Amino acid sequence: MPNPIFHYCQKCVAPNPLGQDFCIRCGTRLMIVVEPAAARFELNEQAISTDEHLLERISILENRVSRLTERLERTLDLLLRQVQNSYFDRSLLKTLIAVLNEDGLVEGPKLEQLWNDRCEKDALEQRQQSQRDELRLKILASPPASNSKVFADLVGEGFLLIQDRQTAIGIDKLLRAAELADSNSALNLFIGEHFFRDGQTQIARTYLSRAYKSTPDDVRVSLLLGLTCADDGDSEAAKELLASALERGGSCFAGHYGLGWVHMIENRWRKALAEFKRALEVRPSPEAHFALASLYYRLDRDELARRHLSKAIEMDSEYQEALELLAVVYDRIGQHKLAHDVLSRAVKTRSVAKGRKGPGSARKRERFLDAAKTAPPGLITGADQRLSTAVREDALRAFLRTDANRR
Repeated sequence: MPNPIFHYCQKCVAPNPLGQDFCIRCGTRLMIVVEPAAARFELNEQAISTDEHLLERISILENRVSRLTERLERTLDLLLRQVQNSYFDRSLLKTLIAVLNEDGLVEGPKLEQLWNDRCEKDALEQRQQSQRDELRLKILASPPASNSKVFADLVGEGFLLIQDRQTAIGIDKLLRAAELADSNSALNLFIGEHFFRDGQTQIARTYLSRAYKSTPDDVRVSLLLGLTCADDGDSEAAKELLASALERGGSCFAGHYGLGWVHMIENRWRKALAEFKRALEVRPSPEAHFALASLYYRLDRDELARRHLSKAIEMDSEYQEALELLAVVYDRIGQHKLAHDVLSRAVKTRSVAKGRKGPGSARKRERFLDAAKTAPPGLITGADQRLSTAVREDALRAFLRTDANRR
C-alpha cells in the first residue's frame, strides 16, 4: 500500500491532507511544501533535491501573492465604498439644488455650469503646476558656470512666487536669474512666453531670441519669435521664422494668420488670402472668419466679406467687431436699412458687454482694414483686441505635443 502524501505545515510541521488550505493543528495558511522543513538541514546533499528548492521558492511566491491579493481586495472594497459615498453626496447635492431652484433661490443650470467651470479650472491649475515643476527642474539642470547657488535660489523663489500668484515679483526673480544664465533656453522661453501672453512683444522678442539662439530647431520658439517679429514690423525675419515653424511643426491658426498678416502689410494680397484661408481651415472660428472677411472687404469683395461675417456672427452672436464691420459692408453696398439694424445690434452688444472695450464707432475698424496703407502698430498689439488675443492663445498652445514628444 503506497504511503500517503501530506502537506507539512511550515510553522508546526504537522502533516495535512492534500487540498487542505489551513493547518489542522495551528491554523497557519499552508504553502506548497510536501516534505518537512527538517529536510532542509540534512547533511546528505544528495537527499536534498532541486525540486525541494523550487517548491520552497514557489511557496514563498504563493504566500506573497496571497498577501498582495488580500490587500488589493481591501483596496477595491475601500474604493467601492468611496464611489458609493460620492454618488450619495452628489445625489444629495442635486436634490438640494433642485429644491433651491424651485424656490427661486438659485439657478440650477447656471450653478452646475459654474461648478463644472471651477472643476476644469482646478484641473488646469494642477496641470500647469505639474508643468512648472518639470520646467523648473529642467532649468536647474543647466546652471551657469559661476553663481550657480544664487541662480538656483532665484529660480526656486521665482517659481514659488508665481505659484502663490505673485507673478510680477516671481518674473522679476526669473529675469535676474536669466541675466546669470543667458544661454538657458528653457528659462528664456518661459520668460518670453510670459511677456508674449501679456502682449509685451518687444520684451518677449528679446528672450525668445536668446532661446532661438540656443535651440533653433524648437518649432514653438520659431513660431512665437516669428509672431513677435511680425508685431515689430520685421517682415523678413517673421516670414522666415513662421514659414520654418509651419513646415517643421505642421499647420496652426496663429502661424498661417501671422504669415498672412505679413503678406498683407507688403501688399501681397494673393498670398495673404491663401494664408488666411489656411488659418480658417485649421481652426474654423469666428475670429478666422472675421480676419478673412476683413481682407475681402479691403479687396472690395463685399459679398464674400458679408458671407464670412455672417458666419462669424452665427458662431458668436455677440461678436461686436464682426457686427460693426458687417454694418459697414451693408452700408457700402447700399443696404442702409440692414446696416442701421446691424449697427444698432452692435451698439446694444457693446452696452451689455462687461469689461470689453469696444470701439466708439465702426469707422475704427479702418485701422485693421487699411493695414497696407497705415501700417498698424503690429500683429499682436494691433487694432483688433479679440483677434490678437486669439492669435496669442493659439500660438501658446501650438506644437505642445510635438515639443513634449521631442523631449
